[in-house]
Amino acid sequence: MKPTYSSSGNSSNCSSGNNISQVLFPLLYTCIFFIGIIMNGLAMGVFFQISSKSNFIVFLKNTVISDILMILTFPFKILSDAKLVSWELRGFVCKVTQVVFYFTMYISIIFLGLITIDRYMKTARPFKSSSINNVLAAKILSIFIWIFMFSLSLPNMILTDNKPTRENVKKCADLKSDFGLVWHEIVNYVCQFIFWVNFVIIIICYTLITKELYKSYKRTRCMGKANKKTVNIKVFIIIGVFFVCFVPFHFARIPYTLSQTRDAFECSTQKTLFYIKESTLWLTSLNACLDPFIYFALCKSFRKSLLKTLHKCAIQTRGDQSTETTDDEETPM
Repeated sequence: MKPTYSSSGNSSNCSSGNNISQVLFPLLYTCIFFIGIIMNGLAMGVFFQISSKSNFIVFLKNTVISDILMILTFPFKILSDAKLVSWELRGFVCKVTQVVFYFTMYISIIFLGLITIDRYMKTARPFKSSSINNVLAAKILSIFIWIFMFSLSLPNMILTDNKPTRENVKKCADLKSDFGLVWHEIVNYVCQFIFWVNFVIIIICYTLITKELYKSYKRTRCMGKANKKTVNIKVFIIIGVFFVCFVPFHFARIPYTLSQTRDAFECSTQKTLFYIKESTLWLTSLNACLDPFIYFALCKSFRKSLLKTLHKCAIQTRGDQSTETTDDEETPM
């Protein structure tokens, strides 16, 4: 039976607005916006001081750019969901910032997969350094990923072309043309494919990494250097972030998308899927706050540069305070 696509009907009359969506989620996004902008702004500043001398650093730099772009979409979502501004902003959120949010999410997922492959290669062959050709290939691959994801996402902006009204902006699907709904569902399946490919890559790589670390642990234990294990174990932060942030959402996204693009779901089911989707979507947003821990734990150059920067700031702050104290003491009564 041919599926029925609709931008009206049942779905238009089923609203999910209440205190949870208007108060709780905006507060949660506000928290991660301020934390994320500070952490990623600092990470970006540190990465500007580090040369792209390895594939790993190239992939990390792309990840922090993706995270900053994602974070910049949060204020629009916060204001729109909390209904603190006019309904016209909701149309902009549906057409632009929501698309950018998903665009950056899948770029982050792809780069987490590439970082995992790089960490496996580093674990399996710890003394092999990246050549200039490998770094150049990593840069070209990164550019291709951005172009591919942008090409996939741009039609979602263009095809969200129904005129916004106070009623149809309540659901972004109602702003899409008929082909826009079809394209939205196609993109959803492509993104699901991207996720599951990277999911398999991460599972396989971490299975192999675990085997390598176990072999290393057995060797170092025999040599009386068992503390080596606690250093290498930090590599598992990547799979931890991936499972916390991205896995729950991808179990919820397909049924939610179907509920948005087809008139086959009851209103109560649509609302339930909406809350599940919003809760797991917030977890994906949390990735922007957790990625800096990956940089600090696994990138020695980043860690050294960050600590050096913080040390300079601490010295400068103490110097300013000392100057102020001296000035106070020399001020005549």
